[in-house]
Amino acid sequence: MAMREYPRRLHHNTPGWVQDGSLFHVRIRVLPTQSIALTAPELASQLLDAAQRYHDLGCWWCELLLLMPNHLHAIAAFPSAPGMSEVLRNWKRGTARFQHVLWQEGYFDHRLRDEKAARETWDYIRRNPVVKNLCAAEADWPGWWSGIANNPLRAPK
Repeated sequence: MAMREYPRRLHHNTPGWVQDGSLFHVRIRVLPTQSIALTAPELASQLLDAAQRYHDLGCWWCELLLLMPNHLHAIAAFPSAPGMSEVLRNWKRGTARFQHVLWQEGYFDHRLRDEKAARETWDYIRRNPVVKNLCAAEADWPGWWSGIANNPLRAPK
């Protein structure tokens, strides 16, 4: 039986039947050669500001963004045009240029199909620093930002 060949690159095209405003869990990793942790205070502040800037400009609706030392997690919705791939590519390009982050190519994404999945993913992401023994409680972790802070109608239930 022949081995199945897998594509060298995943294409993150959102199918046309996925509703605009659908939430996705996104994880983006840095290259192993990234010398400074994403959670270093100055870099973390700049990355969270960049996420908020994209949110405020309407490039994405970012409900949650959490920085870990070598990756980030986000729960976000993307406009159908230009789409998730281009928005993330541009954000990574900008933060690579201005904050000198060495991102890995690509990213992980998973569509959150309902409120239950969104709540479970929110909880998983917020617990991540505690599970990794980086802090004692979720509230102690400084490297996170939520776009719902100014819009409680979007808060996960």
